[in-house]
Amino acid sequence: MANRLVSHHWWALLLSAFLSAPPSAWPATPQSLAPAGQGVAELEANQQRKEGQVFYADGDVQVRYRGARLRADHVEYNAATDEVVAHDHVQFDYGTQHLEADRAEYNVRTGRGRFEHVNGSVRIERKPNPELLVTPNPLSFEATSVERVDENTYRIHQAKLTVCDPKHPNWTFGAKEATLRVDRGVALVNANFRLFRIPLVYLPYANVPEERSRQSGFLLPEISKSSIKGYIIGEAYYWAPVDWADTTIGAQLLSLRGSEENASIRLRPSENIDLSATYFGVVDRLGEGGHSLNVKLEAQLAHGWHAAANVNQLTSLTFQEVFSPTFNEAVNSEVNTTAFVTNNFHGFSFNVDAHNYKNFLTAQPETSIDLRTTPEVRFGSVDQEPWKRWPLYFGFEAFTDTVHRDDPGETTGQGVVIPAVETPQYVSRSEFAPRVTIPLHWGPWLGVTPTYTFRTALYGAQEVNGAVVDTPVARNTGEFSLDLRPPTLERVWQWRDSKWKHTIEPQVEYTYVTGVNDFTRFIRIDEDDTITDTNQIAYSITQRLFHRRGSGSAEEFASWTLMQTYYFDPTFGGALVPGQRNVFQALDEVTPFAFADGFRRMSPLVSDIKLTPGGRYDAEFRINYDPLRARVTTAESLVKMHPYGNFELSVAHYSIDASSVLQPLSSQVRVLAGYGEINRRGWNALGGFSYDLHQGTPQNELAQFGYNGNCCGFAFGYQRLVLGSIRNENQFRISFIIANIGSFGNLRRQETIF
Repeated sequence: MANRLVSHHWWALLLSAFLSAPPSAWPATPQSLAPAGQGVAELEANQQRKEGQVFYADGDVQVRYRGARLRADHVEYNAATDEVVAHDHVQFDYGTQHLEADRAEYNVRTGRGRFEHVNGSVRIERKPNPELLVTPNPLSFEATSVERVDENTYRIHQAKLTVCDPKHPNWTFGAKEATLRVDRGVALVNANFRLFRIPLVYLPYANVPEERSRQSGFLLPEISKSSIKGYIIGEAYYWAPVDWADTTIGAQLLSLRGSEENASIRLRPSENIDLSATYFGVVDRLGEGGHSLNVKLEAQLAHGWHAAANVNQLTSLTFQEVFSPTFNEAVNSEVNTTAFVTNNFHGFSFNVDAHNYKNFLTAQPETSIDLRTTPEVRFGSVDQEPWKRWPLYFGFEAFTDTVHRDDPGETTGQGVVIPAVETPQYVSRSEFAPRVTIPLHWGPWLGVTPTYTFRTALYGAQEVNGAVVDTPVARNTGEFSLDLRPPTLERVWQWRDSKWKHTIEPQVEYTYVTGVNDFTRFIRIDEDDTITDTNQIAYSITQRLFHRRGSGSAEEFASWTLMQTYYFDPTFGGALVPGQRNVFQALDEVTPFAFADGFRRMSPLVSDIKLTPGGRYDAEFRINYDPLRARVTTAESLVKMHPYGNFELSVAHYSIDASSVLQPLSSQVRVLAGYGEINRRGWNALGGFSYDLHQGTPQNELAQFGYNGNCCGFAFGYQRLVLGSIRNENQFRISFIIANIGSFGNLRRQETIF
């Protein structure tokens, strides 16, 4: 029979005479009391009796109250205190919380209680996380006793916790005392981590956060070995004072070199502001230490303003080559810093920005080129049509700033000396460039768009015979361009349920610039300073192949572009200097690789082929054929394959064979192949290498493989970095992955090659 029990109400006294009757007087049908203001307590059992204010129930007993359910073989319920004492096969359920115990004392009204000899679990719904191995298994635990403090908090004594199968766990956390907060995580005191029952790590205090919360505390320690750093022992502290901010500070001792320090901070005080910073430094006993710093800011401000910054600092190239954890970081010689505030309105754009560019040329001795533009104010507009009846569009660009250049100069392969350039700290620069565009169309088959631009610029200093003098210099240029678009040829055909379309798109552009005159007088900072006199015509033809299956959308299957430029003035108004590398606007428009070390009328013929069939394959082949040298001078090939399942393959090849004046000969190949993903269940493997074909030496070798199970996994990694005489290092990494928590070892997730 079932009875509804409530306490501390006057109506309970009115019915006390009935309820105090002997069991034989109870009716066979369930009795219910009026619901209390805090809910209704229900008691169900095979047998029940009452003595005073205490109910005794036996056989399949269930007590329900406000979503909580307590089951046992025997229950004693005190109506005066709302206390329940349960014995034998005790089970407690509340939401995703489940406890099994031998004995329990539980207060129905407050939700507080104590359970003896407990097996429990808490199930939490987790979203997929690319940085974490996630399991649907609940957090399971065993304990000698558990105290339920409130609906989300448990104090667990002599605890053993895991997210594996509790009957056969691969790993467990044991603790003398643990506090489980369902909405925050588990705090462990005097904890030990066991792998297959073997104790590995002792932690005086540990915190395991839930997905929805972050907890401050020390991270798992790092222990590893490197051929140039020696034995590495490290630790880090994670601090999350508020929901929108966190920071990690760590340090490692290097037995052969010294110590490493690293720190990161992330701030997001609102949806419109995102700030992060990372620091990495080394105190090296051999004198090759240093530090690097990166700060990023993104902010959407009021009234359409947008602010962004990417600040980078590197003390030395030697430090980066010796201590950078990855090959790509180690070989990057450029350090870029930029910050800007912008607002676009009614076709106008207003910008305030600052730039600093540093390119390390050599590591020992260390030389570099430094370019700085700060502060800079730019204002411009897109082409706008003031008169609707006339095809005239007007636009302009204007800026003013201060610039600085520090260039050590160089000696080319043929002994030509390019002098050093060092300007004062601040050299003023201003420019104003209005333009007019007249788009003309003769039916659908021909489009001609002439554009006229007048550009006037003023510099606060100039170069004279290789030296910078504090004498202003002006530049007034007239520019004319004619964009000719002949008709596009196309053909469409259908094969089975697919439709194919082939197009041929020619384009011709004529450009004439005059008024630069003595190009060598102007201090070159960026592309605004590399304009030269030119008289040229660029022509290209692009073929595209589109594919559409059934009623789906059309996709570009393949494209092939051939382009070249003819120069009517091979000297570019005297700007081109034979015997050295020449880089300016008219040349950079064709290819990013330098090709002019002498007078020429034709640029290299650039061929660019792209293949994207169905998303599983992605390939690009780009070559520059120089008719003057009668050979391919640069070649780039990149193939990415994902033919089936989890298999991936990437192959890249880069080669340069122009002249020693332009750039040293180079030929490099990189291969990366793998199966699986970083958090995929089962076996996963990835490996690759970089090889210098010209030097005949390896640059980088790396491999990683591992296995992810239902609640844990492991990963092994190897990397070799070969950077000439500066660095030849072998790195061995290993990591044990704990589902829903993270990884233990020195193979950090941010350093994996997947």
